[in-house]
Amino acid sequence: MDPLIARAVEDYDRLLADEKELVEEMDDRLFERMRQAKLTFGGRVLCPFLRPNFVSPEVYEQVRGVCRGIVGAIEKAEARLGVELWDRVDLTPEERELMAIEPGYRRSSPTSRLDAFLTPSAYQFVELNAESPAGIAYAEALTDLFLDLPLMQKFQERWTLRRFRARERMLETLLACYREAGGQEEHPTIAIVDYEDVPTRTEHLLFRDFFAEKGHPAFVCDPRDLTFERGALRYEGRLIDIVYKRLLVNEFLEKVDELQPLLEAARKRAVTMVNPFRCKPLHKKAIFAVLTDDDLQGLFSDEERGAIARHVPWTRRVSEERTRRHGADLDLPAYIREHRESLVMKPNDEYGGKGVFIGAEMSESDWEAALVEALRSSYVVQEKVELRRESFPELGPEGLRTRELVVDLDPFIFEGEVEGFLTRLSGTSLANVTSGGGQVPAFVVAPR
Repeated sequence: MDPLIARAVEDYDRLLADEKELVEEMDDRLFERMRQAKLTFGGRVLCPFLRPNFVSPEVYEQVRGVCRGIVGAIEKAEARLGVELWDRVDLTPEERELMAIEPGYRRSSPTSRLDAFLTPSAYQFVELNAESPAGIAYAEALTDLFLDLPLMQKFQERWTLRRFRARERMLETLLACYREAGGQEEHPTIAIVDYEDVPTRTEHLLFRDFFAEKGHPAFVCDPRDLTFERGALRYEGRLIDIVYKRLLVNEFLEKVDELQPLLEAARKRAVTMVNPFRCKPLHKKAIFAVLTDDDLQGLFSDEERGAIARHVPWTRRVSEERTRRHGADLDLPAYIREHRESLVMKPNDEYGGKGVFIGAEMSESDWEAALVEALRSSYVVQEKVELRRESFPELGPEGLRTRELVVDLDPFIFEGEVEGFLTRLSGTSLANVTSGGGQVPAFVVAPR
């Protein structure tokens, strides 16, 4: 752990131990406040943990630089490989059809999230969420809640806390795409579009309230309730200027017959949709196989190659082929069989930890069965990241306790630049909220 952060954590934990009345106040009201603030995921409170994630100014700037290099490399691969990239990441025929829809602005993924695990030495990015990264409004609302706690106010007597402005950057990104696409309305109407029953519905409502607070009419709607009338996309008769698309492309394609109004509006550029359908190749987990391909390193700058080498684990699509690792030629299926304990296999296009096989946690026979499944599906294999666990205070049914948890550090990226983090904590190797983890706010911290 960074020495400055170790000091901040020590001071914070000392307050937890010494300020009994303040901790009791948190115990009595924290979960109630979270429910009131819509900080729930699928009905459960988002954050049972009592300490935020602290990041030093130096580490934050390092992360920003690394992410700039990785995103730059991905955009460079997209531009230079063209349609070849679609083959490399295993884009489906239906997804290829959507790629023809021109969004009206340059970037394929204006808003994204790089997901990393903290490791004993630093951090390793394991995938890019280039479609519709969740957690932005949750993180900001958790920040508001924690800053209002008397314990945090006591902590700030010795430490300065810098909060992030990811909600603002999300709104700025939506408006920038709208203007680039030719939008003229001073206060365009924003529709936050996703299926009604998703567990992140409460986050959509948080965004609706925030956009409205900033002067932009906004509402949350199910894409099946949209209509395309008189050349405009509408919801209950209200004209929509911007679609903040929280709906994933594969979920869109599953019900595409019911979603023709949204599809027609996108094709006719009657609405600005963020992110566009053409984000899909960048969202596939096989994009990291492109980044770590020995034969493609010439596409990237020295800075980009350095960021990839230090912070992106070796990744390949699972297939019957020969490949290279650190210059050595190898048979990929045989290598996967022989190096079970140092590898992870996961679906090329899934989320929430679904279908992930962690070799070190499986028997040889189960790993072999997983390889058979991966070979007949669309999977990637990735070098396993060595996870660092940190102690966090947690409120449970029996009161306050300390747990050793995996920390997932996920920078939000807006138009190529980092603004803030999603920090997830988990007792298992799958550090995501969908599979049972929790989220805490993050701050840049410095001594007064």
